[in-house]
Amino acid sequence: MLLLGLLILVVPIAELYVIIQVAHVIGGVDTIALLVFESLLGAWLLKRQGRGALRRISRALEEGRVPGRELVDGFLVVLASILMITPGFLTDILGFGLLFPPTRSVVRGSLIRRFRAGRHGRLFTVAGGGPGGTRYVGAFRADRVQDTTGHDPADRPERPGLSE
Repeated sequence: MLLLGLLILVVPIAELYVIIQVAHVIGGVDTIALLVFESLLGAWLLKRQGRGALRRISRALEEGRVPGRELVDGFLVVLASILMITPGFLTDILGFGLLFPPTRSVVRGSLIRRFRAGRHGRLFTVAGGGPGGTRYVGAFRADRVQDTTGHDPADRPERPGLSE
Protein backbone atom coordinates (compact mmCIF):
# COMPACT_ATOMS: atom_id res chain seq x y z
CA MET A 1 0.00 0.00 0.00
CA LEU A 2 2.92 2.30 0.74
CA LEU A 3 4.35 1.54 -2.70
CA LEU A 4 1.07 2.50 -4.37
CA GLY A 5 0.95 5.79 -2.48
CA LEU A 6 4.54 6.51 -3.43
CA LEU A 7 3.79 5.76 -7.11
CA ILE A 8 0.77 8.06 -7.05
CA LEU A 9 3.01 10.85 -5.78
CA VAL A 10 6.20 10.22 -7.78
CA VAL A 11 4.84 9.28 -11.24
CA PRO A 12 3.00 12.59 -11.94
CA ILE A 13 6.03 14.59 -10.80
CA ALA A 14 8.34 12.54 -13.02
CA GLU A 15 5.91 12.89 -15.94
CA LEU A 16 5.74 16.67 -15.54
CA TYR A 17 9.52 16.89 -15.40
CA VAL A 18 9.93 14.84 -18.61
CA ILE A 19 7.19 16.81 -20.41
CA ILE A 20 8.85 20.12 -19.46
CA GLN A 21 12.26 18.86 -20.59
CA VAL A 22 10.87 17.66 -23.93
CA ALA A 23 9.04 20.98 -24.36
CA HIS A 24 12.32 22.85 -23.85
CA VAL A 25 13.93 20.80 -26.62
CA ILE A 26 11.17 20.62 -29.26
CA GLY A 27 8.73 23.33 -28.14
CA GLY A 28 5.42 23.31 -26.30
CA VAL A 29 3.10 22.88 -29.29
CA ASP A 30 5.21 20.04 -30.69
CA THR A 31 5.27 18.35 -27.27
CA ILE A 32 1.48 18.46 -27.03
CA ALA A 33 1.17 17.22 -30.62
CA LEU A 34 3.55 14.34 -29.82
CA LEU A 35 1.52 13.39 -26.73
CA VAL A 36 -1.71 13.42 -28.77
CA PHE A 37 -0.08 11.36 -31.54
CA GLU A 38 1.20 8.80 -29.01
CA SER A 39 -2.29 8.53 -27.52
CA LEU A 40 -3.88 7.97 -30.94
CA LEU A 41 -1.25 5.39 -31.88
CA GLY A 42 -1.77 3.68 -28.53
CA ALA A 43 -5.54 3.61 -29.07
CA TRP A 44 -5.07 2.01 -32.49
CA LEU A 45 -2.65 -0.59 -31.08
CA LEU A 46 -4.98 -1.24 -28.15
CA LYS A 47 -7.91 -1.89 -30.47
CA ARG A 48 -5.82 -4.29 -32.56
CA GLN A 49 -4.25 -6.14 -29.62
CA GLY A 50 -7.50 -6.14 -27.59
CA ARG A 51 -9.38 -7.86 -30.38
CA GLY A 52 -6.64 -10.45 -30.60
CA ALA A 53 -6.82 -11.10 -26.85
CA LEU A 54 -10.61 -11.49 -27.03
CA ARG A 55 -10.27 -13.96 -29.92
CA ARG A 56 -7.77 -16.03 -27.93
CA ILE A 57 -10.07 -16.04 -24.87
CA SER A 58 -13.01 -17.15 -27.04
CA ARG A 59 -10.93 -19.89 -28.65
CA ALA A 60 -9.85 -21.21 -25.24
CA LEU A 61 -13.46 -21.26 -24.02
CA GLU A 62 -14.56 -23.06 -27.18
CA GLU A 63 -11.87 -25.66 -26.51
CA GLY A 64 -13.36 -26.12 -23.03
CA ARG A 65 -10.34 -24.91 -21.07
CA VAL A 66 -9.82 -22.08 -18.61
CA PRO A 67 -8.26 -19.19 -20.55
CA GLY A 68 -5.64 -18.32 -17.90
CA ARG A 69 -2.87 -17.18 -20.21
CA GLU A 70 -5.37 -15.36 -22.40
CA LEU A 71 -6.95 -13.58 -19.43
CA VAL A 72 -3.56 -12.38 -18.24
CA ASP A 73 -2.91 -11.05 -21.76
CA GLY A 74 -6.28 -9.28 -21.71
CA PHE A 75 -5.47 -7.78 -18.30
CA LEU A 76 -2.12 -6.53 -19.58
CA VAL A 77 -3.78 -4.94 -22.65
CA VAL A 78 -6.25 -3.13 -20.37
CA LEU A 79 -3.38 -2.01 -18.12
CA ALA A 80 -1.55 -0.74 -21.20
CA SER A 81 -4.62 1.27 -22.22
CA ILE A 82 -4.79 2.87 -18.78
CA LEU A 83 -1.13 3.80 -19.06
CA MET A 84 -1.72 5.22 -22.55
CA ILE A 85 -4.64 7.35 -21.35
CA THR A 86 -2.46 8.86 -18.64
CA PRO A 87 -0.75 11.89 -20.18
CA GLY A 88 3.00 11.66 -20.23
CA PHE A 89 5.93 10.04 -21.93
CA LEU A 90 6.99 7.60 -19.19
CA THR A 91 3.59 5.95 -18.87
CA ASP A 92 3.25 5.88 -22.67
CA ILE A 93 6.55 3.98 -22.94
CA LEU A 94 5.32 1.41 -20.41
CA GLY A 95 1.94 1.19 -22.15
CA PHE A 96 3.49 0.68 -25.59
CA GLY A 97 5.73 -2.00 -24.14
CA LEU A 98 2.74 -3.92 -22.80
CA LEU A 99 0.91 -3.64 -26.12
CA PHE A 100 3.64 -5.41 -28.09
CA PRO A 101 3.42 -9.20 -27.84
CA PRO A 102 7.15 -9.92 -27.24
CA THR A 103 7.44 -7.64 -24.20
CA ARG A 104 3.95 -8.57 -22.99
CA SER A 105 4.91 -12.27 -23.03
CA VAL A 106 7.82 -11.56 -20.68
CA VAL A 107 5.54 -9.75 -18.21
CA ARG A 108 2.84 -12.42 -18.62
CA GLY A 109 5.32 -15.20 -17.85
CA SER A 110 6.50 -13.40 -14.74
CA LEU A 111 2.93 -12.85 -13.51
CA ILE A 112 1.91 -16.45 -14.14
CA ARG A 113 4.99 -17.75 -12.28
CA ARG A 114 4.12 -15.54 -9.30
CA PHE A 115 0.49 -16.71 -9.33
CA ARG A 116 1.51 -20.36 -9.57
CA ALA A 117 3.88 -19.90 -6.66
CA GLY A 118 0.81 -18.93 -4.61
CA ARG A 119 2.11 -15.54 -3.57
CA HIS A 120 -1.06 -13.73 -4.58
CA GLY A 121 -3.84 -15.99 -3.29
CA ARG A 122 -7.28 -15.96 -4.86
CA LEU A 123 -7.65 -13.52 -7.73
CA PHE A 124 -11.41 -13.50 -8.17
CA THR A 125 -14.48 -15.68 -7.87
CA VAL A 126 -16.15 -17.21 -10.88
CA ALA A 127 -19.90 -17.79 -10.78
CA GLY A 128 -21.84 -19.33 -13.64
CA GLY A 129 -25.50 -18.48 -13.81
CA GLY A 130 -28.35 -19.94 -15.75
CA PRO A 131 -32.10 -20.43 -15.74
CA GLY A 132 -31.86 -22.49 -12.55
CA GLY A 133 -29.72 -19.93 -10.72
CA THR A 134 -26.01 -20.23 -10.00
CA ARG A 135 -24.67 -23.54 -11.25
CA TYR A 136 -21.01 -23.15 -10.34
CA VAL A 137 -18.95 -21.06 -7.98
CA GLY A 138 -15.19 -21.31 -7.90
CA ALA A 139 -11.96 -19.39 -7.56
CA PHE A 140 -9.73 -18.71 -10.54
CA ARG A 141 -6.03 -18.79 -9.95
CA ALA A 142 -3.09 -19.53 -12.24
CA ASP A 143 -4.72 -21.51 -15.04
CA ARG A 144 -7.05 -23.55 -12.86
CA VAL A 145 -10.48 -23.28 -11.31
CA GLN A 146 -10.99 -24.58 -7.82
CA ASP A 147 -14.50 -25.67 -6.83
CA THR A 148 -15.52 -23.92 -3.60
CA THR A 149 -19.07 -25.29 -3.40
CA GLY A 150 -18.15 -28.73 -2.12
CA HIS A 151 -19.70 -30.38 -5.18
CA ASP A 152 -17.88 -32.75 -7.48
CA PRO A 153 -16.85 -30.73 -10.58
CA ALA A 154 -17.80 -33.74 -12.74
CA ASP A 155 -21.43 -33.27 -11.63
CA ARG A 156 -21.58 -29.78 -13.14
CA PRO A 157 -23.81 -29.53 -16.21
CA GLU A 158 -22.12 -28.76 -19.52
CA ARG A 159 -22.11 -25.13 -20.54
CA PRO A 160 -24.10 -24.55 -23.71
CA GLY A 161 -22.10 -23.48 -26.73
CA LEU A 162 -18.89 -25.28 -25.83
CA SER A 163 -17.72 -27.76 -28.40
CA GLU A 164 -16.25 -31.04 -27.25
